[in-house]
Amino acid sequence: MSRELRELPVPEGLEGVRVDQAVARMFGLSRTVAAELIGDGEVTMDGDPVVKSTRATATAWLSVLLPEPPTAAAGPEPELVDGLTIVYADDDIAVVEKPVGVAAHSSPGWSGPTVIAGLAGLGHRISVHGPAERQGVVHRLDVGTSGLMVVAKSERAYSRLKRAFKHREVDKRYRAVVQGHPDPLRGTIDAPIDRHPGHVYKWAVMASGRASVTHYDTVEAFPAASLVDVQLQTGRTHQIRVHFSALRHPCVGDLTYGADPTLAAKLGLERQWLHAYRLGFVHPGSGEAVEFRSEDPPDLAHALRVLRGTE
Repeated sequence: MSRELRELPVPEGLEGVRVDQAVARMFGLSRTVAAELIGDGEVTMDGDPVVKSTRATATAWLSVLLPEPPTAAAGPEPELVDGLTIVYADDDIAVVEKPVGVAAHSSPGWSGPTVIAGLAGLGHRISVHGPAERQGVVHRLDVGTSGLMVVAKSERAYSRLKRAFKHREVDKRYRAVVQGHPDPLRGTIDAPIDRHPGHVYKWAVMASGRASVTHYDTVEAFPAASLVDVQLQTGRTHQIRVHFSALRHPCVGDLTYGADPTLAAKLGLERQWLHAYRLGFVHPGSGEAVEFRSEDPPDLAHALRVLRGTE
């Protein structure tokens, strides 16, 4: 496949910014790829070679020899994944409902189904940015957590969505059923999270950890538990589960983080009651605000009815 030479005038809004930033934004590339192209002499401005620190000049013509995309063989083998539902898809993104028991992407120690392989099995081409096993992945959900995920299909979508998640411009909302009744009923959990010192696969609130902020609001209270609406300000691994466990209100069914196994069995739960039900962001292609919602899956809906006494 031949490489494509693209030429565009620098817009006035990018006057004075570093040329590697301008290339990344204008051509939908990551900053790393843009820097590599500049270092290889494949970027010129008004015909002159540039370095990363060169400042872009409005109306100047920026020429870029785009990288050749890797072959599809670099990614995971396509497979059909039970329960993986496409909520929305176009040339830039695919929004899916991830079922429990499915990982976002392959990783050491995980041989089960993945969202990326499932999308490939349904015929979707995914962005080639990122390591082969994680191409197109801009955020993740735990294997034991269901709900909405967006995956980048185009290179510009990958760059723009990664930036949006990094700058906390994405509205991520979860529904969780936690044990007991949080006090106060509405609040913010601001506690750093790091790897648990005694368990390889667990995380914990640790002074040495990365800043982590979770906002919550109690929606409904039951004798032994509460339904809460959760908004993430940061997106650390296991963040909701760790934060509520630290408050001594673990997600119901989350035995890893101290949930009561008797209550989980009563509700018929084999995983934590946690569902990513709402996802909002600026579409990386159209620039318009989009929002997607997901209903509670059957096992979580059943547990909720038992708590309400309607089943």
